[in-house]
Amino acid sequence: MPAIALNHYNLRAPRALLLQLKEFYCEVIGLQAGARPPFDNFGFWLYAGDQAVLHLSEARAGDIRHTDTATTFDHVAFSCVDPEQMEACLQAHALPYQVAFVPTMQQKQIFLRDPAGNGVELNFAHLS
Repeated sequence: MPAIALNHYNLRAPRALLLQLKEFYCEVIGLQAGARPPFDNFGFWLYAGDQAVLHLSEARAGDIRHTDTATTFDHVAFSCVDPEQMEACLQAHALPYQVAFVPTMQQKQIFLRDPAGNGVELNFAHLS
């Protein structure tokens, strides 16, 4: 009965921001837009390989998303390859980011924010 894996996460936003999020997660992070059931609201499912890991859903009329409220959400993390190519992509898009290394794990991390301000962590196996 325990949870065995993370299935996906969902971001809900007005359509203009939703389109910016889709562009960011596809063009910068490298997810791919793919099949989505015919829901009655506008949105996208973004895939990492065969798994739809990010659902983007249009906010309903009157649905207000408070961005000035303290929450416990900090970031979502993706396993990635080719950190040099990712850094070049981030620089080409003029996106600010920070780099860190996980002690004893040989892992490089890149931290940035998506167009809605959500934290994004990119993890790379680091061979020194």
